[in-house]
Amino acid sequence: MMTKALTVREAITTRRSIKKFNGQLVKREDLLNIIEDAAWAPNHGTREPWRLVVACDEQLPKLLELLRDLAVPKWQELSDEALATQMQKFTLAGGYAFMVVPEDVRQKERLEDYAAAASFLQNMQLLAWEKGIGSCWKTPGFLDVPKFREALGVKTGERVIAMLQLGYFDELPKGKERKTAAEIVTFFGE
Repeated sequence: MMTKALTVREAITTRRSIKKFNGQLVKREDLLNIIEDAAWAPNHGTREPWRLVVACDEQLPKLLELLRDLAVPKWQELSDEALATQMQKFTLAGGYAFMVVPEDVRQKERLEDYAAAASFLQNMQLLAWEKGIGSCWKTPGFLDVPKFREALGVKTGERVIAMLQLGYFDELPKGKERKTAAEIVTFFGE
């Protein structure tokens, strides 16, 4: 758990994608507070083109059943131990947020909405990080499966673009080197 407020720079440069959670649940109130602040993400025309389907606390067992059915092939044939091992990538997270955006038929608006939702998700990750809550942004193939969409209440004309796992962790992953500004910047006209 973080002991002091982070500067924006510290939050950006120290945040890591957490893939090994410790199973501690994220409280509903904490998740809602993170979402409340993350909603200040920039978005074109203040369309706020997003909604979240969230699972924490008592919703987790039902979500985990759905994830098992969709993400673990032939799970019924596995031993309890093998199934538990396969499910750890889901069961140790302490909460979930699924980002749903409109599938605008106009390309410009669709891309703007996707970019805005991505900004919202990064805001969530940084705000969670400040609270000592890790996250991992994933885009598994089952996000488009009709059974999954139906379970989340995704409507025609909407798309689930991300699964954000949130939770506490015991071990901080080592940061990976990033390209420098000199490696990615070309100055116009030079």
